[in-house]
Amino acid sequence: MVNINDQQFALYLSLFKGRADVYAKRWEKDGKYGYSPAYNFNWNEFLTHKHHGGTMANFENKKLIPLTPDVIRKHLIGQHVIGIYPLLEENSSYFIAADFDGLAAFKEAGKLIETCHEYGLSCYLERSQSGAGAHVWLFFEQAYPAAKSRVIILELIRRALGLSNFDKEVSFDRLFPNQDFQSGKGFGNLIVLPLQGISVN
Repeated sequence: MVNINDQQFALYLSLFKGRADVYAKRWEKDGKYGYSPAYNFNWNEFLTHKHHGGTMANFENKKLIPLTPDVIRKHLIGQHVIGIYPLLEENSSYFIAADFDGLAAFKEAGKLIETCHEYGLSCYLERSQSGAGAHVWLFFEQAYPAAKSRVIILELIRRALGLSNFDKEVSFDRLFPNQDFQSGKGFGNLIVLPLQGISVN
């Protein structure tokens, strides 16, 4: 089991912050997997609802489970895998992360890091859970408007990769958060928290 001291845990909590009222939990079934918001509900009641053609989306008697330090600690020690929703209700976030996929993922993520350093911005590289992609994280001292942070990081990516427009040949895929504003439908895109216990081992 992964051992985490109080100082390490406090640092982790101070960096990887998203919405506190909801988080996503990884599920697996029949060789497939995905992430869904974590809810408290009565399973028998839900199965009856499902038997009559209902789905979790239209099942009313459920309650979101908040993101707590205990939920995050269980992720870090490998008891489950969770994702957080970075776009807050006031359309800001505590970080922005750029996702790179494909053969050139780490090379081009490295170029972004170099460009960030040229502008005095500290950023950090993470190997994505699949092992084939890279995330570049930039953290803010306070929640910062997503519309502004996304413009800034997209310009840095453009300069790092020498592009006038993004095309299909670059490894850059998307940003977290991937929206400027809450649409009112759902919670925006999620990002899997790093350093999950099983992945670390």
